[in-house]
Amino acid sequence: MFEFKLPKMGESITEATIINWVKSVGDYVEAEEILLEVATDKVDSEVASPVSGVITEIRFQKNEVVEVGTVLALISPQAPKGGMPNPSKDSSVGSGELEVGSEKRTTPQQSTENGKRTTDNGQRTTDNFISPLIISIAQKENLSIEELQSIPGSGADGRLQKSDVFTYLNNRKYPLQSKPITDNRQPTTFPKPKINFVEGKDRLVEMDRMRKLIADHMVYSKQTSPHVTSYIEVDVTNLVQWRNDNKDAFQAKHRQKLTFTPVFVQAVAMAIQDYPMINVSVDGNNIVVHQDINIGMATALPSGNLIVPVVKNANQKELVALASDVNFLADAARNNQLKPEHIQGSTFTISNVGTFGSLMGTPIINQPEVAILAFGLIKKRAEVLSTPQGDEIAIRSMMYLSLSFDHRVVDGFLGGSFLRKVGDYLEQFSTQQSF
Repeated sequence: MFEFKLPKMGESITEATIINWVKSVGDYVEAEEILLEVATDKVDSEVASPVSGVITEIRFQKNEVVEVGTVLALISPQAPKGGMPNPSKDSSVGSGELEVGSEKRTTPQQSTENGKRTTDNGQRTTDNFISPLIISIAQKENLSIEELQSIPGSGADGRLQKSDVFTYLNNRKYPLQSKPITDNRQPTTFPKPKINFVEGKDRLVEMDRMRKLIADHMVYSKQTSPHVTSYIEVDVTNLVQWRNDNKDAFQAKHRQKLTFTPVFVQAVAMAIQDYPMINVSVDGNNIVVHQDINIGMATALPSGNLIVPVVKNANQKELVALASDVNFLADAARNNQLKPEHIQGSTFTISNVGTFGSLMGTPIINQPEVAILAFGLIKKRAEVLSTPQGDEIAIRSMMYLSLSFDHRVVDGFLGGSFLRKVGDYLEQFSTQQSF
């Protein structure tokens, strides 16, 4: 009997919510056929069966939250149509306990070739079950769960061993640590405000899982980082005119929509190269300076929730490649097709609040980053311009930029200089830029 476990969904994901079972008890499922759909705090994913057989038991139902590595169902391996030798007793999956010091840990599953999942390059993948012994070492050494799951295991089926952890500890430099959220606020005697609820008129809407996680993340960010927000106004008349003149030709040539977002990503990436200390994270008393420039772009989901897909290595890409990445990620977000790797690794985040008609915003930092930049509504209005002939009034396309930054490590000079540099790149956008 094969134990079908919830596989690892991403580096920082430890549990998932079952959305729907595609198969039922008694159904036959082929290897690599979709078995169920799950939702994590970041994306919705389809999970395939690694083996062929008949489902004999389903242990968790729709809307239940399950930890990675938990047995979801039992599958009895059977030959598909056309015939296949029946599995021997050696192909069954078992579990046991192994003494490690004074602790016990569950041994990894012993599976057949059918039971092992492989990547495209033939490398085996596992559900990365972490034993209590490893967890205790991680707690003593202040190892985050993200770091722990990134360590390659040398044990059976890639299982993480004590020696793997100590080898990593001897070589790591300035690791990011997952610190528990602590509430250091003094208790208050101020009573909680009463909420007036009118039966028959008002209604209660329970937060879904993603909304709860977003709420926790936002509160954690405000409690962690002393937020400061700076504003500038930029003249993007040349940029707007260039886009209007070239968007049709751009789409015809590259089969990509030309929005303002890839230009914003390009300007931010260029400014980060000028001011690399804005592309950092805080780890205790250390500042981790990121070499990669990965720009997260806050995107609204159809459900109304928010997600941040990431444009990787934005500073190394031309405008066409940035437009392709931006369009792909935005489309995947709208259709709930983002994968875990699409939303991991951002070092700086932008938010286009102008999309919703907002003139400006005061965005909350996306931890563990130290800054986030909001682009406001582009609006035409009369502006006074200085020319060789004197001051003149002209119709210009203007936009507000607002940068929220972590005042622990970003001072006004750095934050203001970086913000001004982004504005300069947008204002000096070359209308002769080729594509």
